[in-house]
Amino acid sequence: MTRTSTAIGVRSASAAAALMLAATMFLPKAEAAALTQKSVMDALPKLEALANKLVERKSGPGESGSDKSVPGLSVAVVFQNKLVYLKGFGLREIGKPERVDADTVFQLASLSKPITSTIVAAMIGKDIASWDAKIADLDPGFRLADPYPTSELTLTDLFAHRSGLPGDAGNELEAIGYDRAEILRRLRFVPPASSFRAGYSYSNFGFTEGGAAAARAVGKPWEEVAEDKLFKPLGMTSTSARYADFVNRSNRAALHILDGGQWRAAVKRRPDAQAPAGGVSSTARDLAKWMLLELDYANGRAAAIPINPEAIARTHAPLIDRGKNPVTGAASFYGLGWNAEFGARGPEWGHAAAFSAGARTLVKLSPGADLGIVVLANAFPTGAPEGLADSFFDLVFDGRVGEDWFSKWNRLFASMFDQGAAAGAVYEKAASPQSQALPFSAYAGRYANDFIGEAVVLEEGGGLVLRLGPSLDASFPLTHFDRDSFFFRPAKDTPNLSGAAFEIGPDQKAGQMTIGDFNGFGMGVLKRTAK
Repeated sequence: MTRTSTAIGVRSASAAAALMLAATMFLPKAEAAALTQKSVMDALPKLEALANKLVERKSGPGESGSDKSVPGLSVAVVFQNKLVYLKGFGLREIGKPERVDADTVFQLASLSKPITSTIVAAMIGKDIASWDAKIADLDPGFRLADPYPTSELTLTDLFAHRSGLPGDAGNELEAIGYDRAEILRRLRFVPPASSFRAGYSYSNFGFTEGGAAAARAVGKPWEEVAEDKLFKPLGMTSTSARYADFVNRSNRAALHILDGGQWRAAVKRRPDAQAPAGGVSSTARDLAKWMLLELDYANGRAAAIPINPEAIARTHAPLIDRGKNPVTGAASFYGLGWNAEFGARGPEWGHAAAFSAGARTLVKLSPGADLGIVVLANAFPTGAPEGLADSFFDLVFDGRVGEDWFSKWNRLFASMFDQGAAAGAVYEKAASPQSQALPFSAYAGRYANDFIGEAVVLEEGGGLVLRLGPSLDASFPLTHFDRDSFFFRPAKDTPNLSGAAFEIGPDQKAGQMTIGDFNGFGMGVLKRTAK
């Protein structure tokens, strides 16, 4: 993979122009199948029956994907400028009696992205000139690794994930406690994953910088801008981009992960650092108002709040190729915070989301049919949101469910979960033959690089402990694997294991350490700074 950052090439420019031309060709009303009110209303009882089945059992989805349960769900459907369905199902938290309803607040994870794109669209022409506003003008202190992309980077580049930033860059810094400002500052040390504007790389913190830079135009924190531009004007009274607001809601859904094949509420997820990309919490009732707003603009109706129609329309334009939908096979592109897909039923706009700590959410809109659904679930891994939404669209358009979408999507999300486990499987049994480690004093010491910052390896409790983060309070016990190689579990909500390998110098002391979980884009090597 090319790791140089250059101007967009002729072939890439041609592809981008073709995609923009395609955006003008996919007119929602002309392309999507017409729906009658009867076809939608007839599908709603069947949707409810499917949702009820999802919460009947409290075990996990199972390896085969045949067990489709989740602890709790909340669902909203809008059609032709009306909210036609709104209901909660199941439990807010396993083992407790409180049930999910239409006003239960869920953490949305990356469903925050299309919401953020709506917020920034509301700023275009008022606070920001256009989606092509340069980040260098909005946030002069932000840097990428190379000067040319830094000078040319726009809101569009960040919201379409085409800046060249590797997808995971910053996620690991958030996990060990760094705040938004420091994570965004450290992105300048990360080598690009592709040439500028030439490749799609889904980046939470690239997207977050887009939201943060837009907020700087009005001199307010992002969280206040989100309230001022969308949540308050639209009456989304239970929606916030602050984790503190989420935990202060009495009617909120707990996160659930699999533990021994059972759902368990075991992990908290505080996503404030990436609030524009993944930190919004909301209800099905509030999100229905947002879906109606999107569909009003798509269909030329008067909307609840004023937004430049061209600015919001651009968020749905297909800007960069994502390949094919892994389950449906539909051609899939990314716009500005939205997935744009094109199939036999015309264009569909949507976004899926997940926290490995226990959240799954989905929005799916058919602009030409004037139809939308949002599904919120309090568990991971599960394909329940996609399974429910795809089954509902089948019912509405075709009168019957054509595929077992639940099993297909469950298998996909289970495989994503399993990939993490497979990457660390090498550490699950001791190396054979196993070489003995040096005395622990050979590895103990302080290490650092510009991206991760300082790391300390300590002798503690008869073993070694790795400490990371701004206050070195993220603590990871190291387990010996073979000679100078150890491993640890980076997060308790996933099965992943990460290596920590030491390079020994002539003085029989480690001169550097490589942390596998940070080394996907070459930033996991830390040099010793003190003996």
